[in-house]
Amino acid sequence: MKQIPLGRSGIMVSDWCLGTMTFGNQTPQDDAFRQIDMALDAGINFLDTAEMYPVNPIAKETIGNSERVVGNWRAQSGRKDEMLIATKVSGDNPGWVRDGKGYDGAVIRETVDASLARLQTDTIDLYQLHWPMRGSYMFRQNWTYDPSRQNRQETMDHMGDVLAAMQEVVKAGKVRSFGLSNESCWGTTQWINMAEEMGAPRVVSVQNEYSLMCRHYDTDMAEMAVNEDVVLLSFSPLAAGFLTGKYQGGAVPPGSRMSIGPQMGGRMTPRALPTVQAYLDIAQKHGLDPVHMAMAWQATRPFAVSAIFGTTTADQLTHMLKGRDLELSQEVHDDINHAHQAHPMPY
Repeated sequence: MKQIPLGRSGIMVSDWCLGTMTFGNQTPQDDAFRQIDMALDAGINFLDTAEMYPVNPIAKETIGNSERVVGNWRAQSGRKDEMLIATKVSGDNPGWVRDGKGYDGAVIRETVDASLARLQTDTIDLYQLHWPMRGSYMFRQNWTYDPSRQNRQETMDHMGDVLAAMQEVVKAGKVRSFGLSNESCWGTTQWINMAEEMGAPRVVSVQNEYSLMCRHYDTDMAEMAVNEDVVLLSFSPLAAGFLTGKYQGGAVPPGSRMSIGPQMGGRMTPRALPTVQAYLDIAQKHGLDPVHMAMAWQATRPFAVSAIFGTTTADQLTHMLKGRDLELSQEVHDDINHAHQAHPMPY
């Protein structure tokens, strides 16, 4: 597995990252333990979680359980020093976490300690802001996005407050590096500029959705990432399971994400399944597994990517790992580019 620098942090991470959002819910602890060990054996040294996980569904009663599963693995595996851990603090929410309260500097200080306890560790390798407090265009909000209600001074004050807290937790050795999630180009550069002015931790990564079917990152964010040494931690690289082909023809496998949320977080549109079919056809044409093709494509981008994938079961992970050394031919690239031009924004 290829190792890449995590921004300017000096930390090296694998270009695949194990996602844990089903741990403690759809994925029981014994299977989660097996997956973490399998990932390590395959050369994956990077794991992503969050205080609000597990999801599908998100519930106030289960908040923190994914971190707890990871912490229990760390306590029992004898391999705790082999896996780097990223986690996140939640922003404004419907009441799942802290009764809906998002984060400021004071909350950051509290939540870091809470995550450390659940993870059973002294240090979090990457601490991320799950979504911006000022709002975001991610998760299909791009169709009606309206930043005109933002107050720039309030945003700047908030950033300064959070960065001061991050400076404290990094100095205390509780956190090694700082990242964002569901962020914009403007937001990321403001965090970077203010951190440099303050001497605070610099942004090393942005965790945004990115797949063959969701390519908002390809323009302004890509330019920012290259020039500012910011790694994309791409979530949903298989388009929430669409790119496996398992939902084609109206199929809804028992226990799948669609069986829990039929609209797939707004991804199930009239354009979604025809777009999936275009990529399935490319994979079939070239004799490729569509899952392996989608993951291999992530490594071809002109900016640094560590692709976060989630597998509900160890059997799914076994299949995923069979494609870890795949490299795509120029012919496959050309066909993917043509499909993207024909199906640019399916959801």
